Amino acid sequence: MSLAVDEILDRRRMRKRLTFWRIIALLGLTGTIIAALVAAGFGTSLSGKSSPHIARISINGFITEDQKLIDVINKAKKDKKVEGVIIRMNSPGGATVGGEAIFEAVRALAKEKPTVTSVGGLAASAGYMIAVATDHIVARRSSLVGSIGVLFQYPDASKLLDFVGVKVEEIKSSPLKAAPSPFSPAQEDAKDVLRDLVKDSFGWFRGLVKERRNYSDAEVDLVATGRIFSGAQGLKNKLIDAIGGEQVARDWLSTERGLSKKLKIVDWKPQAESTSLLSSLSWFADIDSKSNLLNAVPELKKLKKIARERIFLDGLLSVWHVSGIMPVEEGEIR
Repeated sequence: MSLAVDEILDRRRMRKRLTFWRIIALLGLTGTIIAALVAAGFGTSLSGKSSPHIARISINGFITEDQKLIDVINKAKKDKKVEGVIIRMNSPGGATVGGEAIFEAVRALAKEKPTVTSVGGLAASAGYMIAVATDHIVARRSSLVGSIGVLFQYPDASKLLDFVGVKVEEIKSSPLKAAPSPFSPAQEDAKDVLRDLVKDSFGWFRGLVKERRNYSDAEVDLVATGRIFSGAQGLKNKLIDAIGGEQVARDWLSTERGLSKKLKIVDWKPQAESTSLLSSLSWFADIDSKSNLLNAVPELKKLKKIARERIFLDGLLSVWHVSGIMPVEEGEIR
């Protein structure tokens, strides 16, 4: 009797195993079919990219040298089905080198396809730098545009280190090596070097805006003060070309560049969003991953938060800062 029960149990186990492997095989087959369809362009067909269309490329948040975004811009430039491009801009700016890289990619795109920027909540600093690479800029009356300028930020944590009893010793090959340092107040010669860097980068940014917006020297000097403008103010100062949203940008593509009004707008996106913005830039975060030191000292805990959000931004920046985090139409800005 017990033998029959054992046989029944064995058969049930075998059926469960067979069912499991059948499911695995089915999932594998399904994955293979999907991969084959994507390779054959089926996914592109579903997205609307297989027929003539207007590509929408969104640029949101902090600007970095995002190669995935640049790749999308380059693909849109080469794709014969793309008849025009709308850059959907919503950024406070970011790293100057990132703005430069994306500006160059958008300029190359605009030479091949009619390209227009539609500003959401914000196109400031490096965000505005990218916007001027297009042929036309549209913004809402209450959008924020401009902030033409460059800065270099560095922390001075020397008083905090004195407070917690930490002293950092260093041996350098020359006085300007790794200067300024967060461990001691910056010397004037180090500050002079940074001023020269900022002045050089700002001169390039100013000249770029002057050329792209057809400003005279006097006109560009009025807007290149680092200040922000509303969309309405920006229109008066030639920072933008029209007031409105994406429909106004699309209408411009039709009336000025002859694109059919029947063309669909299709989103072109990087395969994956950019990862953590500043995680590799903060030595405080690295320390914290190995110990609980920063949380143990309240002052260091505060500095850790500031470091992640504001201080440790390597290189020159072209970014408009606001306190805390402010919600806008898409994503968040700092």
